Amino acid sequence: MTERKPLIAGNWKMNLNLDQSTALVTSISAGIKDLSGVDVLVAPPYTNLFAVRQAIGNSGILLAAQNMHWEKEGAFTGEVSAQMVIEAGCSHVILGHSERRSLFKETDEMIDSKVMAAFLAGLKPIVCIGETLAERENGKTFEVIRNQLKGSLKYFIDKGSLPAHITLAYEPVWAIGTGRTATPEQAQEVHLFIRNWIKETFDKNTSDQIRILYGGSVKPDNASDLMSKPDIDGALVGGASLKADSFMGIIRF
Repeated sequence: MTERKPLIAGNWKMNLNLDQSTALVTSISAGIKDLSGVDVLVAPPYTNLFAVRQAIGNSGILLAAQNMHWEKEGAFTGEVSAQMVIEAGCSHVILGHSERRSLFKETDEMIDSKVMAAFLAGLKPIVCIGETLAERENGKTFEVIRNQLKGSLKYFIDKGSLPAHITLAYEPVWAIGTGRTATPEQAQEVHLFIRNWIKETFDKNTSDQIRILYGGSVKPDNASDLMSKPDIDGALVGGASLKADSFMGIIRF
């Protein structure tokens, strides 16, 4: 079995001003100096990307944008392109987050366009998928996940291959910002389903290499149990990534 290096990603959402952002990443940089065997990523608001990249220095922390548009340029007020994200210092971009899907009505088709644009520009997408509470209670979890995977990764399905540096993030919508967390067993069940889907849709080698993160009220006290599961390769962390001590507690799971 391929050894997958865990990735702990902090999605700061619309939080932290410039000084708070640079102070946080400076603290994280100091905290991971003696740490190996785990990748660490932060995703600040657009306006803080360049300053955070400067503060990261040579610490090895990865930088992501929280979203981007699929077009290279044009009359898209308020949007940013993949190239703009790259020029701000990013290597990664989060796409299809449940808040983008629910609050901003992004469809699988739109997310697929963004994933394709990010990939072609040289960014590494982190593609989010997940079901609502109603969908889970109605027994539709796997149907929803399958459809989101098929729609959000259509470019790669048509191409016949999925690059190993694409990251998937399973985030049950009912566990984001609610304090509720999928049990390690619930999370593992869905992660295994996703990995098997990759194997069936692409091949075993790809499914063995792709990292699948869990997102949804991840905290220092539940990170270790979640990460102990064989198909959970890290975490996409929201609120707990806004303070150095709690984020470091997850990084050192």
